[in-house]
Formats: sequence, structure tokens, C-alpha cells
Amino acid sequence: MPTFELYSKDPEEPVWQVPATGAARFNWEYDDGRDRLLALYQKGKDKQWDGQKRIDWELEVDPYDPLGTPDEAMSLYGTRHWAKLTERDKGELRRHYASWQFSQFLHGEQGAMICAARIVESVPDLDAKFYSATQTMDEARHAEIYGRFLHEKIGLLYPINDNLQALLGDTLRDSRWDMPYLGMQVLIEGLALAAFGMIRDTTDKPLPKQILAYVMQDEARHVAFGRMALRDYYKQLTDAELREREEFVIEGCYLMRDRLRGVEVLENFGIPKAEAEACSEQSEFLALFRKLLFSRIVPCVKDIGLWGKRLQQAYVDMGVLEMGDSDLDLLMSEDEEIAEKLDAERFAVEERERVAEVRGAIEAGQRIDG
Repeated sequence: MPTFELYSKDPEEPVWQVPATGAARFNWEYDDGRDRLLALYQKGKDKQWDGQKRIDWELEVDPYDPLGTPDEAMSLYGTRHWAKLTERDKGELRRHYASWQFSQFLHGEQGAMICAARIVESVPDLDAKFYSATQTMDEARHAEIYGRFLHEKIGLLYPINDNLQALLGDTLRDSRWDMPYLGMQVLIEGLALAAFGMIRDTTDKPLPKQILAYVMQDEARHVAFGRMALRDYYKQLTDAELREREEFVIEGCYLMRDRLRGVEVLENFGIPKAEAEACSEQSEFLALFRKLLFSRIVPCVKDIGLWGKRLQQAYVDMGVLEMGDSDLDLLMSEDEEIAEKLDAERFAVEERERVAEVRGAIEAGQRIDG
């Protein structure tokens, strides 16, 4: 079924055109590069996987509770509107929230694919071009997977959120070659990783857990790539140039924080926008959720050398400054381990089932012979 028939609201424009700026850069040195980046490129090649085969798409999903979302996680919980909802209404609300979340993941992954392709085009270093080429394939796979989950398992999509679209537009329109790194690898990917991780670690539904664990295994490499490239480059910039990038981060972080309200969902349930925003703002669960979403961004921003007073003050205002001391390498290694452990557990079960099937066939044959 065409995607446009599944949208909760008409996206209006079937193709969003963002004017490209900046130069495409060729590099004629083919035998030089940073060992860390080339090692990451090799890992990117080694870790390619097929979303059609690695994920068990036969797993059933209840579209009215696809993620096992608790009542407290929905912003209407505890309001006068919640008391009026039937159990069927609550199921429909869960479906819409899951659709909204995964739709933003889907649109973000398409944005990441385009940004990675832009990096291939514009970055001056060949080692970075090599790695970005593997990332472009990763992001295509992620968009494919999220799109399939929404089409086949939920049957509903939401258009791209205005704030996410604004940040993507700002990232892609900027002519400086490092901005796709900063906007996508640090801000959008960092926030997505935290969102993926919170759902991965709390859902009891096996299919979304698989999807998120395997996607996060890739994303951990992408953020590592952005950190390496920007840390090296930002050491060379003037204070004025660093301040320009810090301003971009500040604006982007406020946009991303304000994106995470799900107001569009409540509007679909007949709640006026102002009241929907108030419900989302007053939800204790969503306030904690929004704060935790910066657990990957803040330490990454600090690590690459953007840590001026104005940026720190913005993080104080958001209540997330202390996250700058988080161990980002530990978080990324845990993402890798969780995916590998999930694979090991799944394949161990499949092997036991295969052995039991073979043993059963042998026993059945022996009974016939007897």
C-alpha cells in the first residue's frame, strides 16, 4: 500500500527539496589516512547486514500495543481527558504514539542517509569519504527497516515533525563541510540513539527490540566517526568559528527538545494544540524522557571541543549539564554488546529448536522401523 494512504495527516509535499550549497571535494591522495578512521571504515564494511534476513519479521505485533507502552508514559495520563478514554481508545492512542515515534525515526534515518551522502561529497579527506559511504548504506537499511515496521506492523505513519525538518534543513543548507557532521552525527544521531536505547531497554516486545538493538549497533559507529572527524578539525578553528558552531548546537538542542512532545498525536484525538502542549509539558514521564534524551549529545559536544560558557549555560537551562561527564565510549560499547548478545540468544534458541526437530525426526523414523 502506498505510504501516502497511511499518513495520519497529509504531508502536503510529496518531495521536500532542499537547495544544495557548498563545494564537492575530490582528493587525489589514495594511500594516506588516519588509522582510527580507516579501522572504523573496515569495521563498517565487516558489520554490514541484511534487514530482511537478520530481523525476524514473522514475529507478531499488536498494533494497539506495539511497544508495551505503560499508561504513565502517555501525556494524557492523569488528565481529565484520560478518564474519558475507553480501553479501545487507549489502544488507539498507543498505536498513534508508537507510529509517531517510529515515523520520526524513519524520517530522521532518511535525513541521515542524505547527510552521509553529503559528507561523501563535501568532506576533504578520503578516509572520511570511505567511512561515510558505508554509513550511507547503513542509513538506507535503517530507513528500509523502520518503513517496513510502520507499513506492515502498525499500518499508520506521521509526517515529519516541524522541528526535526527545520534542523535537517539548517544542516543541509549550510555550505561548511563540517555542518552535516555536527547537525546529523552529533545532534540528530545522538538524540536518536538515546531514544532508541530507552525503548530498547524498556520494551518487552521482541520485534521492536531486535530492530532497535541492531540499528543502535550501527549508530554507535556513526557517532564515533563524527567525534573523530570533528575533534581533529575543531582543534584548528578560531574562537569565533567555534562560537558559530556552538550557536548552531544551542539552537539545534532547543529545537530537538521541543520536538519531543508528540503534540501531533493529541491533536489527532481532538485536543486543541495549546492544551496538547500543556499536557505534554506537564507530564512527569515525558519531562524525564526529554532530559535523558540528551545523555548522548552533551558528552559528545564536550568531547569534540564545543564547551563555551554560553553553551554550558544553555545546558544548565535544559537541566542536562551534568551529562557532559557521561562515559560515551562505555555507552557505545554497551550498544555493541547488547546487539551481539541478542544475536547469540536468538541463534542459540534456533539451534536448540533445530536439534530438537532433527531428534524428533530420528525418533519417529526409529518407531516406524521398529
